[in-house]
Amino acid sequence: MARVKVYVDIKTEALATGLGPFFKQSGVSLEYASEGADSLLQLQSSDAEIALIEVENFSEADLSRLKETSRLKNIEIVFFSDGKPSPLLDQAMLNGVVYHFRPAFDFVAIAESLTDVVKDLAELKQSAKPSRNTALDQFGLLLGSSKPMRQLYRTIRKVANTDANIFIIGESGTGKELVANTIHLVSERREMPFIAVNCGALSPELVESELFGHTKGAFTGATRDHQGVFEQANGGTLFLDEITEMPLDHQVKLLRVLETGEYKAVGSDKILTCDVRVVAATNRIVEEAIDSHIREDLYFRLAQFPLMLPPLNQRGEDIAGLAQHFLAYRNMENDSAKYLSKDTLELLEGHSWPGNVRELKHVIERAFILAEAEILPEHIIFDEVTQDDDQIVEGIPLDVPLETLEQIAIEKNLENNQGNKSETAEKLGISVKTLYNKLDKYSQ
Repeated sequence: MARVKVYVDIKTEALATGLGPFFKQSGVSLEYASEGADSLLQLQSSDAEIALIEVENFSEADLSRLKETSRLKNIEIVFFSDGKPSPLLDQAMLNGVVYHFRPAFDFVAIAESLTDVVKDLAELKQSAKPSRNTALDQFGLLLGSSKPMRQLYRTIRKVANTDANIFIIGESGTGKELVANTIHLVSERREMPFIAVNCGALSPELVESELFGHTKGAFTGATRDHQGVFEQANGGTLFLDEITEMPLDHQVKLLRVLETGEYKAVGSDKILTCDVRVVAATNRIVEEAIDSHIREDLYFRLAQFPLMLPPLNQRGEDIAGLAQHFLAYRNMENDSAKYLSKDTLELLEGHSWPGNVRELKHVIERAFILAEAEILPEHIIFDEVTQDDDQIVEGIPLDVPLETLEQIAIEKNLENNQGNKSETAEKLGISVKTLYNKLDKYSQ
Protein backbone atom coordinates (compact mmCIF):
# COMPACT_ATOMS: atom_id res chain seq x y z
CA MET A 1 0.00 0.00 0.00
CA ALA A 2 1.24 3.52 -0.82
CA ARG A 3 3.22 5.19 1.98
CA VAL A 4 1.67 8.23 3.67
CA LYS A 5 3.75 11.13 4.97
CA VAL A 6 2.88 12.63 8.38
CA TYR A 7 4.05 16.04 9.64
CA VAL A 8 4.55 16.06 13.43
CA ASP A 9 4.65 19.11 15.71
CA ILE A 10 4.29 17.59 19.18
CA LYS A 11 5.98 19.42 22.05
CA THR A 12 4.84 17.49 25.15
CA GLU A 13 6.91 14.39 25.94
CA ALA A 14 3.92 12.44 27.31
CA LEU A 15 1.96 13.10 24.13
CA ALA A 16 4.88 12.08 21.92
CA THR A 17 5.34 8.89 23.93
CA GLY A 18 1.63 8.06 23.74
CA LEU A 19 1.66 8.43 19.94
CA GLY A 20 4.83 6.32 19.60
CA PRO A 21 3.06 2.96 18.98
CA PHE A 22 0.96 4.52 16.18
CA PHE A 23 4.09 5.85 14.47
CA LYS A 24 5.75 2.41 14.63
CA GLN A 25 2.79 0.29 13.56
CA SER A 26 1.17 2.47 10.88
CA GLY A 27 4.09 2.39 8.44
CA VAL A 28 3.94 6.13 7.80
CA SER A 29 6.96 8.30 7.02
CA LEU A 30 7.50 11.19 9.42
CA GLU A 31 8.50 14.82 8.98
CA TYR A 32 9.16 16.69 12.21
CA ALA A 33 8.55 20.40 12.65
CA SER A 34 11.56 22.68 12.89
CA GLU A 35 12.19 24.03 16.36
CA GLY A 36 10.09 27.12 16.99
CA ALA A 37 8.39 26.78 13.61
CA ASP A 38 4.95 28.11 12.75
CA SER A 39 3.35 24.79 11.86
CA LEU A 40 0.67 26.09 9.49
CA LEU A 41 3.23 28.22 7.68
CA GLN A 42 5.72 25.34 7.40
CA LEU A 43 3.01 23.01 6.12
CA GLN A 44 2.39 25.22 3.11
CA SER A 45 5.74 24.11 1.65
CA SER A 46 5.56 20.53 2.94
CA ASP A 47 4.47 17.49 0.94
CA ALA A 48 2.93 15.88 4.05
CA GLU A 49 -0.59 14.50 3.74
CA ILE A 50 -1.41 14.38 7.46
CA ALA A 51 -0.37 16.87 10.16
CA LEU A 52 -0.41 16.16 13.90
CA ILE A 53 -0.12 19.48 15.73
CA GLU A 54 -0.09 20.25 19.44
CA VAL A 55 -1.85 23.62 19.61
CA GLU A 56 -0.84 26.18 22.18
CA ASN A 57 -2.16 29.59 21.08
CA PHE A 58 -4.51 29.22 18.12
CA SER A 59 -5.26 32.70 16.80
CA GLU A 60 -7.63 34.49 14.41
CA ALA A 61 -4.73 34.64 11.94
CA ASP A 62 -4.33 30.85 12.14
CA LEU A 63 -8.04 30.39 11.46
CA SER A 64 -7.88 32.74 8.47
CA ARG A 65 -4.92 30.78 7.12
CA LEU A 66 -6.89 27.52 7.38
CA LYS A 67 -9.84 29.07 5.56
CA GLU A 68 -7.88 30.75 2.78
CA THR A 69 -4.81 28.61 2.00
CA SER A 70 -5.52 26.00 -0.66
CA ARG A 71 -2.49 23.87 0.30
CA LEU A 72 -3.74 23.46 3.88
CA LYS A 73 -7.13 22.34 2.58
CA ASN A 74 -5.39 19.34 1.02
CA ILE A 75 -3.85 18.16 4.31
CA GLU A 76 -5.62 16.06 6.95
CA ILE A 77 -4.95 18.22 10.01
CA VAL A 78 -5.28 16.82 13.55
CA PHE A 79 -5.07 19.07 16.61
CA PHE A 80 -4.12 18.16 20.18
CA SER A 81 -4.90 20.83 22.80
CA ASP A 82 -4.89 21.40 26.56
CA GLY A 83 -8.68 20.98 26.54
CA LYS A 84 -9.66 24.55 27.40
CA PRO A 85 -12.77 25.79 25.54
CA SER A 86 -11.81 27.65 22.36
CA PRO A 87 -14.35 29.06 19.87
CA LEU A 88 -11.51 29.47 17.35
CA LEU A 89 -10.62 25.77 17.51
CA ASP A 90 -14.31 24.95 17.14
CA GLN A 91 -14.36 27.05 13.97
CA ALA A 92 -11.25 25.24 12.74
CA MET A 93 -13.27 22.00 12.79
CA LEU A 94 -15.50 23.54 10.12
CA ASN A 95 -12.53 24.51 7.98
CA GLY A 96 -10.52 21.38 7.33
CA VAL A 97 -9.39 20.07 10.72
CA VAL A 98 -10.27 16.36 10.90
CA TYR A 99 -9.91 15.72 14.63
CA HIS A 100 -9.37 17.77 17.78
CA PHE A 101 -8.23 15.56 20.67
CA ARG A 102 -8.37 16.83 24.24
CA PRO A 103 -6.88 15.38 27.46
CA ALA A 104 -7.09 12.94 29.04
CA PHE A 105 -5.86 11.34 25.83
CA ASP A 106 -7.06 7.83 25.00
CA PHE A 107 -4.11 6.78 22.86
CA VAL A 108 -5.67 3.50 21.76
CA ALA A 109 -8.75 5.31 20.41
CA ILE A 110 -6.56 8.03 18.88
CA ALA A 111 -4.43 5.43 17.10
CA GLU A 112 -7.55 3.75 15.69
CA SER A 113 -8.86 7.08 14.34
CA LEU A 114 -5.51 8.05 12.82
CA THR A 115 -5.14 4.59 11.27
CA ASP A 116 -8.48 5.08 9.51
CA VAL A 117 -7.25 8.37 8.04
CA VAL A 118 -3.95 6.80 6.91
CA LYS A 119 -5.77 3.84 5.32
CA ASP A 120 -8.13 6.10 3.36
CA LEU A 121 -5.26 8.22 2.06
CA ALA A 122 -3.15 5.19 1.15
CA GLU A 123 -6.02 3.66 -0.83
CA LEU A 124 -6.59 6.95 -2.62
CA LYS A 125 -2.90 7.13 -3.61
CA GLN A 126 -2.89 3.49 -4.68
CA SER A 127 -5.78 3.90 -7.09
CA ALA A 128 -5.10 5.56 -10.41
CA LYS A 129 -6.08 9.21 -10.56
CA PRO A 130 -9.52 9.41 -12.20
CA SER A 131 -9.37 10.46 -15.84
CA ARG A 132 -11.89 12.83 -17.36
CA ASN A 133 -13.74 9.86 -18.79
CA THR A 134 -13.83 7.84 -15.57
CA ALA A 135 -17.08 7.69 -13.62
CA LEU A 136 -16.94 9.25 -10.18
CA ASP A 137 -17.29 7.28 -6.98
CA GLN A 138 -20.78 7.35 -5.48
CA PHE A 139 -21.76 7.32 -1.81
CA GLY A 140 -25.49 7.30 -1.25
CA LEU A 141 -26.82 10.03 -3.52
CA LEU A 142 -23.47 11.84 -3.65
CA LEU A 143 -20.94 11.76 -6.48
CA GLY A 144 -17.26 12.62 -6.23
CA SER A 145 -13.78 11.18 -5.93
CA SER A 146 -11.96 14.32 -4.75
CA LYS A 147 -10.35 14.50 -1.34
CA PRO A 148 -13.01 16.82 0.17
CA MET A 149 -15.76 14.43 -0.92
CA ARG A 150 -13.95 11.38 0.46
CA GLN A 151 -13.59 13.25 3.76
CA LEU A 152 -17.31 14.00 3.66
CA TYR A 153 -18.17 10.33 3.02
CA ARG A 154 -16.03 9.24 5.96
CA THR A 155 -17.68 11.77 8.26
CA ILE A 156 -21.20 10.80 7.17
CA ARG A 157 -20.45 7.11 7.77
CA LYS A 158 -19.43 7.88 11.34
CA VAL A 159 -22.29 10.19 12.27
CA ALA A 160 -25.16 8.52 10.37
CA ASN A 161 -25.78 5.74 12.88
CA THR A 162 -25.89 8.07 15.87
CA ASP A 163 -28.99 10.00 16.89
CA ALA A 164 -27.16 13.33 16.85
CA ASN A 165 -28.91 16.22 15.12
CA ILE A 166 -26.81 17.47 12.19
CA PHE A 167 -26.43 21.03 10.93
CA ILE A 168 -25.28 21.21 7.30
CA ILE A 169 -23.53 24.43 6.30
CA GLY A 170 -22.88 25.04 2.62
CA GLU A 171 -23.21 27.51 -0.22
CA SER A 172 -26.28 27.44 -2.45
CA GLY A 173 -26.01 24.63 -4.99
CA THR A 174 -23.63 22.36 -3.04
CA GLY A 175 -26.26 19.64 -2.58
CA LYS A 176 -27.39 20.02 1.04
CA GLU A 177 -30.59 18.03 0.53
CA LEU A 178 -28.65 15.21 -1.20
CA VAL A 179 -26.32 15.07 1.80
CA ALA A 180 -29.26 14.98 4.22
CA ASN A 181 -30.93 12.21 2.23
CA THR A 182 -27.67 10.25 2.09
CA ILE A 183 -27.31 10.51 5.88
CA HIS A 184 -30.81 9.01 6.11
CA LEU A 185 -30.11 6.25 3.57
CA VAL A 186 -26.96 4.99 5.32
CA SER A 187 -28.50 5.20 8.81
CA GLU A 188 -30.59 2.66 10.69
CA ARG A 189 -33.64 4.84 9.93
CA ARG A 190 -33.43 4.13 6.20
CA GLU A 191 -36.67 2.10 6.12
CA MET A 192 -38.61 4.97 7.71
CA PRO A 193 -39.69 8.27 6.05
CA PHE A 194 -37.35 11.03 4.89
CA ILE A 195 -39.29 14.32 4.90
CA ALA A 196 -37.74 17.50 3.47
CA VAL A 197 -39.08 20.99 4.23
CA ASN A 198 -37.81 24.26 2.79
CA CYS A 199 -38.31 26.65 5.69
CA GLY A 200 -37.88 29.64 3.36
CA ALA A 201 -40.87 28.53 1.30
CA LEU A 202 -43.28 28.25 4.27
CA SER A 203 -45.83 31.01 4.74
CA PRO A 204 -45.07 32.59 8.16
CA GLU A 205 -48.74 32.17 9.12
CA LEU A 206 -48.63 28.41 8.50
CA VAL A 207 -45.20 27.45 9.91
CA GLU A 208 -46.62 25.98 13.12
CA SER A 209 -49.30 24.03 11.22
CA GLU A 210 -46.74 22.63 8.75
CA LEU A 211 -44.43 21.54 11.56
CA PHE A 212 -46.92 20.16 14.05
CA GLY A 213 -50.17 19.72 12.11
CA HIS A 214 -53.62 21.10 12.88
CA THR A 215 -57.11 19.88 13.68
CA LYS A 216 -60.20 20.56 11.64
CA GLY A 217 -61.56 24.01 12.47
CA ALA A 218 -58.34 25.16 14.18
CA PHE A 219 -58.33 28.30 12.00
CA THR A 220 -60.08 29.69 8.93
CA GLY A 221 -59.48 27.32 6.05
CA ALA A 222 -58.69 24.30 8.23
CA THR A 223 -61.37 22.05 6.70
CA ARG A 224 -59.77 18.79 7.83
CA ASP A 225 -57.13 17.39 10.17
CA HIS A 226 -53.58 17.81 8.87
CA GLN A 227 -50.44 15.85 9.80
CA GLY A 228 -47.40 18.01 10.45
CA VAL A 229 -43.94 17.04 9.23
CA PHE A 230 -42.84 15.82 12.68
CA GLU A 231 -45.65 13.27 12.59
CA GLN A 232 -44.97 12.40 8.93
CA ALA A 233 -41.28 11.80 9.68
CA ASN A 234 -41.81 9.82 12.87
CA GLY A 235 -39.15 7.11 13.15
CA GLY A 236 -37.22 8.61 10.27
CA THR A 237 -35.39 11.80 9.32
CA LEU A 238 -36.72 15.37 9.05
CA PHE A 239 -34.68 17.73 6.87
CA LEU A 240 -35.21 21.43 7.65
CA ASP A 241 -33.62 23.25 4.73
CA GLU A 242 -32.81 26.98 5.04
CA ILE A 243 -33.64 26.87 8.76
CA THR A 244 -32.31 30.44 9.12
CA GLU A 245 -35.34 31.68 7.11
CA MET A 246 -37.83 30.46 9.73
CA PRO A 247 -39.26 33.37 11.78
CA LEU A 248 -37.51 33.67 15.15
CA ASP A 249 -40.76 33.49 17.14
CA HIS A 250 -41.56 30.08 15.61
CA GLN A 251 -38.07 28.81 16.40
CA VAL A 252 -38.96 28.75 20.12
CA LYS A 253 -41.60 26.06 19.50
CA LEU A 254 -39.18 24.09 17.35
CA LEU A 255 -36.62 24.21 20.17
CA ARG A 256 -39.20 22.81 22.60
CA VAL A 257 -39.95 19.72 20.51
CA LEU A 258 -36.23 19.08 19.97
CA GLU A 259 -35.65 19.18 23.73
CA THR A 260 -38.64 17.10 24.85
CA GLY A 261 -39.80 15.14 21.79
CA GLU A 262 -43.31 16.45 22.55
CA TYR A 263 -45.60 18.84 20.68
CA LYS A 264 -49.25 19.73 20.10
CA ALA A 265 -51.10 20.12 16.81
CA VAL A 266 -52.62 23.56 16.28
CA GLY A 267 -56.09 23.54 17.78
CA SER A 268 -55.48 20.49 19.97
CA ASP A 269 -54.61 19.97 23.63
CA LYS A 270 -53.38 16.43 23.05
CA ILE A 271 -49.65 15.96 23.58
CA LEU A 272 -48.00 14.01 20.78
CA THR A 273 -44.54 12.45 20.88
CA CYS A 274 -42.09 11.84 18.06
CA ASP A 275 -38.87 9.95 17.39
CA VAL A 276 -37.25 12.02 14.66
CA ARG A 277 -33.65 12.62 13.62
CA VAL A 278 -33.41 16.27 12.57
CA VAL A 279 -30.98 17.45 9.90
CA ALA A 280 -31.01 21.22 9.34
CA ALA A 281 -29.19 23.31 6.73
CA THR A 282 -28.32 26.87 5.81
CA ASN A 283 -26.32 28.69 3.15
CA ARG A 284 -25.66 31.59 5.52
CA ILE A 285 -22.47 32.24 7.48
CA VAL A 286 -23.52 30.87 10.86
CA GLU A 287 -21.61 33.36 13.01
CA GLU A 288 -23.42 36.22 11.26
CA ALA A 289 -26.82 34.49 11.33
CA ILE A 290 -26.99 33.76 15.07
CA ASP A 291 -29.55 36.00 16.81
CA SER A 292 -30.52 37.79 13.58
CA HIS A 293 -31.71 34.69 11.69
CA ILE A 294 -31.44 31.81 14.14
CA ARG A 295 -31.68 31.64 17.91
CA GLU A 296 -28.37 30.69 19.47
CA ASP A 297 -29.96 28.03 21.70
CA LEU A 298 -31.69 26.47 18.67
CA TYR A 299 -28.46 26.46 16.67
CA PHE A 300 -26.60 24.55 19.38
CA ARG A 301 -29.49 22.10 19.73
CA LEU A 302 -29.48 21.47 15.97
CA ALA A 303 -25.70 21.51 15.58
CA GLN A 304 -24.86 18.55 17.78
CA PHE A 305 -22.75 17.69 14.75
CA PRO A 306 -21.98 20.52 12.29
CA LEU A 307 -21.14 19.40 8.74
CA MET A 308 -19.44 21.76 6.27
CA LEU A 309 -19.94 21.04 2.55
CA PRO A 310 -17.14 21.83 0.11
CA PRO A 311 -17.93 24.28 -2.71
CA LEU A 312 -17.40 22.92 -6.23
CA ASN A 313 -14.29 25.04 -6.83
CA GLN A 314 -12.54 23.05 -4.06
CA ARG A 315 -13.38 19.69 -5.61
CA GLY A 316 -10.83 19.76 -8.45
CA GLU A 317 -11.12 16.62 -10.55
CA ASP A 318 -14.82 16.18 -9.71
CA ILE A 319 -15.80 19.03 -12.06
CA ALA A 320 -15.10 17.13 -15.28
CA GLY A 321 -16.61 13.93 -13.87
CA LEU A 322 -19.83 15.68 -12.83
CA ALA A 323 -20.08 17.37 -16.23
CA GLN A 324 -19.79 13.95 -17.90
CA HIS A 325 -22.39 12.56 -15.50
CA PHE A 326 -24.97 15.26 -16.22
CA LEU A 327 -24.34 14.94 -19.96
CA ALA A 328 -24.76 11.14 -19.82
CA TYR A 329 -28.22 11.58 -18.31
CA ARG A 330 -29.27 14.02 -21.05
CA ASN A 331 -27.92 11.64 -23.69
CA MET A 332 -29.88 8.75 -22.19
CA GLU A 333 -33.12 10.75 -22.01
CA ASN A 334 -32.78 11.88 -25.63
CA ASP A 335 -31.17 8.78 -27.14
CA SER A 336 -28.18 10.85 -28.27
CA ALA A 337 -24.40 10.65 -28.02
CA LYS A 338 -23.19 14.22 -27.51
CA TYR A 339 -19.76 14.67 -25.94
CA LEU A 340 -17.55 17.33 -24.37
CA SER A 341 -14.45 18.49 -26.24
CA LYS A 342 -11.08 18.69 -24.49
CA ASP A 343 -11.14 22.51 -24.66
CA THR A 344 -14.62 22.54 -23.12
CA LEU A 345 -13.50 20.36 -20.21
CA GLU A 346 -10.56 22.70 -19.60
CA LEU A 347 -12.92 25.68 -19.67
CA LEU A 348 -15.23 24.04 -17.14
CA GLU A 349 -12.34 23.11 -14.84
CA GLY A 350 -11.06 26.69 -14.88
CA HIS A 351 -14.38 28.30 -13.91
CA SER A 352 -14.94 29.52 -10.33
CA TRP A 353 -18.46 28.02 -10.06
CA PRO A 354 -20.16 30.53 -7.73
CA GLY A 355 -23.40 28.56 -8.24
CA ASN A 356 -21.66 25.26 -7.43
CA VAL A 357 -23.00 21.90 -8.67
CA ARG A 358 -26.41 23.38 -9.50
CA GLU A 359 -24.74 25.89 -11.83
CA LEU A 360 -22.68 23.14 -13.51
CA LYS A 361 -25.84 21.13 -14.16
CA HIS A 362 -27.56 24.15 -15.72
CA VAL A 363 -24.51 24.89 -17.88
CA ILE A 364 -24.44 21.32 -19.24
CA GLU A 365 -28.18 21.38 -19.94
CA ARG A 366 -27.83 24.63 -21.94
CA ALA A 367 -24.84 23.29 -23.85
CA PHE A 368 -26.72 20.09 -24.67
CA ILE A 369 -29.49 22.12 -26.29
CA LEU A 370 -27.06 24.25 -28.33
CA ALA A 371 -24.64 21.57 -29.58
CA GLU A 372 -25.22 19.17 -32.46
CA ALA A 373 -22.75 16.48 -31.37
CA GLU A 374 -19.50 17.85 -29.92
CA ILE A 375 -19.98 20.38 -27.13
CA LEU A 376 -17.50 23.20 -27.74
CA PRO A 377 -16.52 26.20 -25.57
CA GLU A 378 -18.85 28.39 -27.63
CA HIS A 379 -21.79 26.31 -26.33
CA ILE A 380 -20.95 27.04 -22.68
CA ILE A 381 -23.04 29.77 -21.06
CA PHE A 382 -22.20 30.40 -17.42
CA ASP A 383 -24.77 31.76 -14.96
CA GLU A 384 -24.72 35.55 -14.73
CA VAL A 385 -24.16 36.14 -11.04
CA THR A 386 -23.36 39.84 -11.26
CA GLN A 387 -23.92 42.49 -13.87
CA ASP A 388 -22.23 45.73 -14.79
CA ASP A 389 -24.01 48.77 -13.38
CA ASP A 390 -24.21 50.23 -16.90
CA GLN A 391 -25.86 47.04 -18.21
CA ILE A 392 -28.40 47.16 -15.40
CA VAL A 393 -29.26 50.80 -16.11
CA GLU A 394 -29.53 50.09 -19.86
CA GLY A 395 -32.05 47.32 -19.25
CA ILE A 396 -34.47 49.39 -17.14
CA PRO A 397 -37.56 50.50 -19.11
CA LEU A 398 -38.54 54.17 -18.89
CA ASP A 399 -41.94 55.67 -18.08
CA VAL A 400 -42.95 52.64 -15.98
CA PRO A 401 -44.28 53.10 -12.42
CA LEU A 402 -41.75 52.20 -9.72
CA GLU A 403 -44.19 49.72 -8.16
CA THR A 404 -44.45 47.87 -11.49
CA LEU A 405 -40.66 47.73 -11.85
CA GLU A 406 -40.43 46.27 -8.35
CA GLN A 407 -43.00 43.58 -9.17
CA ILE A 408 -41.17 42.68 -12.40
CA ALA A 409 -37.86 42.41 -10.53
CA ILE A 410 -39.35 40.16 -7.86
CA GLU A 411 -41.17 37.88 -10.30
CA LYS A 412 -38.15 37.56 -12.62
CA ASN A 413 -35.81 36.74 -9.72
CA LEU A 414 -38.31 34.24 -8.32
CA GLU A 415 -38.52 32.56 -11.74
CA ASN A 416 -34.72 32.52 -12.09
CA ASN A 417 -34.38 30.92 -8.62
CA GLN A 418 -36.97 28.25 -9.47
CA GLY A 419 -39.43 29.54 -6.89
CA ASN A 420 -36.96 29.48 -3.97
CA LYS A 421 -38.14 32.42 -1.86
CA SER A 422 -35.18 32.48 0.53
CA GLU A 423 -32.65 32.77 -2.32
CA THR A 424 -34.81 35.36 -4.08
CA ALA A 425 -35.10 37.50 -0.95
CA GLU A 426 -31.34 37.28 -0.35
CA LYS A 427 -30.48 38.38 -3.90
CA LEU A 428 -32.98 41.25 -3.73
CA GLY A 429 -31.65 42.37 -0.34
CA ILE A 430 -35.00 42.04 1.46
CA SER A 431 -36.31 39.74 4.20
CA VAL A 432 -38.34 36.64 3.35
CA LYS A 433 -41.26 38.15 5.29
CA THR A 434 -41.13 41.28 3.10
CA LEU A 435 -41.08 39.09 0.00
CA TYR A 436 -44.18 37.20 1.17
CA ASN A 437 -45.98 40.46 1.89
CA LYS A 438 -45.25 41.78 -1.60
CA LEU A 439 -46.30 38.51 -3.29
CA ASP A 440 -49.56 38.54 -1.31
CA LYS A 441 -50.15 42.10 -2.51
CA TYR A 442 -49.56 41.14 -6.17
CA SER A 443 -52.01 38.23 -5.94
CA GLN A 444 -54.89 40.43 -4.74
